[in-house]
Amino acid sequence: MFSRPKTTLVDADHALPGRDTDPFRRADRHVVLGTPVVTDEVPDGLEVALFGLGCFWGAEEVYWQRTGVWSTSVGYAGGHTPHPSYEEVCTGRTGHTEAVRVVFDPQQVSYADLVKQFFEVHDPTQGMRQGNDVGTQYRSAIYWTTPEQEQVARDLTKVYGDELARRSLGEITTEVRPAAETPYFYAEDLHQQYLAKNPNGYRCHANTGVPFPADA
Repeated sequence: MFSRPKTTLVDADHALPGRDTDPFRRADRHVVLGTPVVTDEVPDGLEVALFGLGCFWGAEEVYWQRTGVWSTSVGYAGGHTPHPSYEEVCTGRTGHTEAVRVVFDPQQVSYADLVKQFFEVHDPTQGMRQGNDVGTQYRSAIYWTTPEQEQVARDLTKVYGDELARRSLGEITTEVRPAAETPYFYAEDLHQQYLAKNPNGYRCHANTGVPFPADA
């Protein structure tokens, strides 16, 4: 188990045990938007989108700037270990990817537009990495929360995949799964809105440079 490469997903039987309850305290309010950070109860009329696109510091910054986004948080999705710490996720032994959770108003910004931005701001062909960040926690992922989101995610993944193939830029490795298959665990407070607190902090700039096809 200890020699398993960080680019190989751990299975549930070999994942770290984690803990039964959330041990981490967080600020009540989003540093940038002023809305709640922990948003398990979503206000009426809003939806949740959940994406993994590499280091979650830069991913969250991308989405909190988007018109129509009510709140964002960063956390861990797609794994096995309950209530993991950042250090545990970085070992590759929890199965999680670093994720950004976006609570948005579909009357102001469509889920499709959020997915298109997702594909444009990272490289969905890199498998278990983004740029120099290597490990299963950096894998590309879309975790849909409604059947309508699933259809949009799969349709747009195909559109962008066809565009990348046309340019001979590789196959999309994005994981598309229902969010209900695995809980989302909020990351520690120091990671929430990290780049608002640390403006000169690290941002991963991996992307294909390919805009989403305008006619999609």
